[in-house]
Amino acid sequence: MSNNLQLNSEGKLKHFLTIEGLEKQLLVDILDLAESFIGVNDQRIKKIPLLRGKSIVNLFFENSTRTRTTFELAAKRLSADVLSMSIATSSTSKGESLLDTIRNLEAMYVDMFVVRHGISGAAHFIAQHASKHISVINAGDGQHAHPTQAMLDMFTIRQFKQDFSKLRVAIVGDILHSRVARSNIQALNTLGAAEIRVIAPKTLLPAQVETMGVTVSHSLADGLKDIDVIIMLRLQKERMTSALLPSESEYFKCFGLTPERLKLAKPDAIVMHPGPINRGVEIDSKVADGPQSVILKQVSNGIAIRMAIMAMAMQKQESFDG
Repeated sequence: MSNNLQLNSEGKLKHFLTIEGLEKQLLVDILDLAESFIGVNDQRIKKIPLLRGKSIVNLFFENSTRTRTTFELAAKRLSADVLSMSIATSSTSKGESLLDTIRNLEAMYVDMFVVRHGISGAAHFIAQHASKHISVINAGDGQHAHPTQAMLDMFTIRQFKQDFSKLRVAIVGDILHSRVARSNIQALNTLGAAEIRVIAPKTLLPAQVETMGVTVSHSLADGLKDIDVIIMLRLQKERMTSALLPSESEYFKCFGLTPERLKLAKPDAIVMHPGPINRGVEIDSKVADGPQSVILKQVSNGIAIRMAIMAMAMQKQESFDG
């Protein structure tokens, strides 16, 4: 996918639809701006007037409490007006087309759509057909991309590990159905990670996954050796069309992250998970709640990262003086 759609005529961010095609410096700029927003969470009044007077609509065609909530909080902390649409009860459930919905919202003078959709490419489609003044943020589309999740993951990794060029990162689990895995692999490669390993049974790997710039392992014992960052993925059973696994208990026996298996990685390795967690399926509670887990930190960082992306897409970041 060309990045031309995502950038304006000056080469600045207009939409944020995918990591693919974006240059390293733009990703670093997002991370740096998010860093400047971290302190807002500690203020007595958790607001800055960066997007005052702007209207942002959350269009969530898929459920996601955590992603939708952090987008809402991020927009409100930038002082924007926020409308979160319940698509199940909107006109789309009565047969109104996606474009009709967009056109009606545009008539209400909105400035940004945050889109989550079960069909890959939905956010790109909206960006291509929306009015020129509107920015579109992809909050997850099908099995294609989840770029803001990838950026909050990169932000969390940078907080704990600083230099990407020395890092070995393992992504473990349902790579086949994971838009998070795809976006994380693209972001890690762009930021120059030393090695990206994917660890999964063969049935949960995309065909020719090596072409994405990763090394493949079918064993946790082999795959976790010398690893600095472990990103666990949930089994996306709702996206599985056939019996790709014998059972959840069998999966946990082979690929579940336990305290014993965590010891195979470096002693200071961090454990991440985009959520929601399936405890006892892909990760043991002792690991999820343990000292090496940064899972809740990821959730907190989601607000600052989404603030940064929305601010940059509206070209307002230069007015933020920290």
